[in-house]
Amino acid sequence: MSEQRIDNRLWSAKARNLSPYVPGEQPQHDNLCKLNTNENPFPPSPKVGEAITHMLAQQADNLRLYPDPESDELRTALAEYYDLERDQVFVGNGSDEVLALVFASFFMKERPVLAPDISYSFYPVYAQTFGVELVQIALESDFSIDPDAYRQPCSGIIIANPNAPTGLLLSLADISKLASEHTNAVIVIDEAYIDFAEDEDVSAISLINEFDNLLVTQTFSKSRSLAGLRVGMAFGNLSLIEALTRMKNSFNSYPLDKLAQAGAKASVLDSDYFKQTCQRVIGLRQSLTASLSVLGYEVLPSHANFVFARPPLGNAQEIASQLREQGIIVRHFDKARINEYVRITVGTPDQHKRLIDALTVLHDKIDQNQDALSS
Repeated sequence: MSEQRIDNRLWSAKARNLSPYVPGEQPQHDNLCKLNTNENPFPPSPKVGEAITHMLAQQADNLRLYPDPESDELRTALAEYYDLERDQVFVGNGSDEVLALVFASFFMKERPVLAPDISYSFYPVYAQTFGVELVQIALESDFSIDPDAYRQPCSGIIIANPNAPTGLLLSLADISKLASEHTNAVIVIDEAYIDFAEDEDVSAISLINEFDNLLVTQTFSKSRSLAGLRVGMAFGNLSLIEALTRMKNSFNSYPLDKLAQAGAKASVLDSDYFKQTCQRVIGLRQSLTASLSVLGYEVLPSHANFVFARPPLGNAQEIASQLREQGIIVRHFDKARINEYVRITVGTPDQHKRLIDALTVLHDKIDQNQDALSS
């Protein structure tokens, strides 16, 4: 079938002018080594499947009824896990929906929102969607975030921590500085990958009782291996959570279905499995970093379930393309300052072996070609 031209005459000006977010590729091939979308290499807690199965087997008739619009049981479980009050917890249909509600609830003001120039690429899309002016603050030469660079008037600041795609971590002291210096702006810390940080107690959730302008977002997609359920959450004081709830109920009052609520709650209750899995991912990240370093890669110190690495010659696009031909998918960003890097998801030991074996052969060929050209 030939490609048809899209007739956009019935579209709104907003729909015509949007530049949508492009999600990580989800190719469907046999024997694929998929290391491009930061999915957890391990399955979710077995209790997740048990909870969903029980729901379907014992309470299937309840599926004809609407789910709890506020997901109170899940919010209670999260509050108990993080030693918070339930009213300090908000949940939504994946952290992307939560972040969209954040932009609508707090950033649609006269002043701009500030964000790093290299970060989660959905932030500019949200800004465009909601008509928010976004000022991007350049990362330092080592890709770190300097909180002093954010000393300017704003309606809010949003920072992924650990940052994506770099994997670098901003300290709690720096987050406290941002919150204390911008008391009339909402400081949003997007912690999609925080559970993979080597040090414990680095989550900004510990600061929300100190700063009423601090909101922390997280997701079940990464560390809890539940990307397929679409569950995200936010933590903050009662006022911030109430604003998100009002916005949610003006958009989608039932964001989480019954199965998602049951599965997510079971995941939270199985804290031992969760912690063990995170530690396994951290160990695999360390071994992957070591293997890449042996090949001459410059690997940034990651606190996420991926590594950001520069090949010896900086030929990241070529490396990604050559790996793709062998069924190994990594992420390359064609963007200034980071176009010499590839982002590689932490995978299983077998996936790592396949990747490193392929890279070893590939770099041997590149070295031979370089020697031939210089002789």
